[in-house]
Amino acid sequence: MKYSEISHFSHPQHKLKFEHSEFPFKCDGCKEVGIGSSYKCTVCDFDLHLHCAIPAPTIFHSFYTKCSFQFFSRPPGDKPRFCNACERDVTGFVYHCRDCGFDLHPCCAKLPVVLDDGEIKLYLYRKVSSSCHKCGRRGRSWTYRSPCKKYNLHVACVKDMLVENWQGFMGGKSARKFDTRIPSLKNTVLAQNKRKSKAKKGWEMAGLALQFVVSAVLGDPTTLIAGVIGSMISKA
Repeated sequence: MKYSEISHFSHPQHKLKFEHSEFPFKCDGCKEVGIGSSYKCTVCDFDLHLHCAIPAPTIFHSFYTKCSFQFFSRPPGDKPRFCNACERDVTGFVYHCRDCGFDLHPCCAKLPVVLDDGEIKLYLYRKVSSSCHKCGRRGRSWTYRSPCKKYNLHVACVKDMLVENWQGFMGGKSARKFDTRIPSLKNTVLAQNKRKSKAKKGWEMAGLALQFVVSAVLGDPTTLIAGVIGSMISKA
């Protein structure tokens, strides 16, 4: 459920308003990158993903059938923690299982099991045996895979691509002059396909797959944001 305005424990001095932006932001809850829908304080330049703004006290996930994940506003304990979905560090809001010790960023915990635009479907797997189109490795993190099993993208790799591309922005919230293009997989796909026709088709499919995965990882898997990401890719 979306509200036009909310009060939040992490920013009690002002109310946060719902907004939709085509520019990336750094979530002040989980400390991860986001784009699209958010709750924002324009006075303080404070942003929250939707999943961070309105978290559930407890969640369950199909990948961890024996786990019960509780919401924490900061990582529990005094040891460094990482998200079991994307393998990036946990430095802010997190869902944590006390029994198993697993951790999930709020947006990672809510990643859709199926991304479907009516023509292309991608399925989320905890592990796959095939290599990722980005890093060429296997089993690094959760992976989105096409039904034909030819196209695989690690959630971790997509996040790494975003952070590398928006590094200037991530270094400071006040910086607004940054490159919003999504790094393409064109060179990676071309390297893996010897024939030009297959390379072109592979690039198109990988590009579409990347659109969906990026929009999901950023916490806003909607048709609108997928279109925005698609336009970024076309300019890359």
